[in-house]
Amino acid sequence: MRKVRLGRTNLMASKTAFGALPIQRINMNDAKKLLRKAYNAGINFFDTARGYTDSEEKIGSALHDVRHEMIIATKSGAADRTTLLQQLETSLRNLRTDYVDILQLHNPSRLPDADDPESSYAGLLEAQKKGMVRFLGLTSHMLKLAVEAVTSGKYDTIQFPLSALSSKEELELIDICKMHDAGVIAMKALCGGLLTNIPAAFSFLNQFDTVVPIWGIQLEKELDEFLSLDRDPPELSQAMLSAIDNERERLSGDYCRGCGYCLPCPEEIPIPMAARITFLMQRAPTEIFITREWQEKIGRIENCRMCEHCIQHCPYELNVPAILKKMHREYQEYLVSR
Repeated sequence: MRKVRLGRTNLMASKTAFGALPIQRINMNDAKKLLRKAYNAGINFFDTARGYTDSEEKIGSALHDVRHEMIIATKSGAADRTTLLQQLETSLRNLRTDYVDILQLHNPSRLPDADDPESSYAGLLEAQKKGMVRFLGLTSHMLKLAVEAVTSGKYDTIQFPLSALSSKEELELIDICKMHDAGVIAMKALCGGLLTNIPAAFSFLNQFDTVVPIWGIQLEKELDEFLSLDRDPPELSQAMLSAIDNERERLSGDYCRGCGYCLPCPEEIPIPMAARITFLMQRAPTEIFITREWQEKIGRIENCRMCEHCIQHCPYELNVPAILKKMHREYQEYLVSR
């Protein structure tokens, strides 16, 4: 499998990497089988997080005996040194290892004060000094913060949403990382499920020789598709570029990426799904989304009390209530038209 140098870490990561968030949704035996198959096929980079329930535990159970042949990146959402170190100890137990290759601050609202001895950044440095962490990283959905992290020189890797729908400004982050020799890890490569032309999405990111996309994988057939694309990457053809342009134009502006940072909603509106419901209905069998259960869930949008929790926590600064109302209207129009 092709490898990519992750910036100044000099870690050689498989160009096709395994995003382990979705394995929360499957049982331990199925997860172990999937992870082991990925490893046996040549995938050596696995990305998880302390916040992904039992994802770390599943990786540890499946791959602890080949630990030194893998690159493991995990994340901590801690805002201070003590909590970060406590979370890291839990991660190490779950992963059945005594170190992680990359520990990433998980989507902080701002960069921690590097001079504060009790900051989360101080925790990263302490963990690195103790040999619990090899390299320091940060994940963000905010371009300005991602650029600030890279240019600070304090983070070895940056993980940011990059996909075929990324703007010119977002894609410029790749060159900024090259200038500072920082590793680039692409999350949301399928834009939270809005992109279903997998070959086009794969080929678009494949053109960047310093980018390692982490593909969220839950099913064996999904893994098989990515392995096939890695073995024989399709050319980024004009037809693919045209299809991408059409998607970008149709989804341009205020669309939800499905990151989930708007949650929890006090009215229990499933915002990441509800804010994309009519898009998703065009990409999967419609029957999935028009059950009585889903009608009740989408109906909760009518209960929105405009508390603005979702607005305050959206890293893309979207007017989430307005998007929800639009989706609710289109959803109801579809139900009436059936």
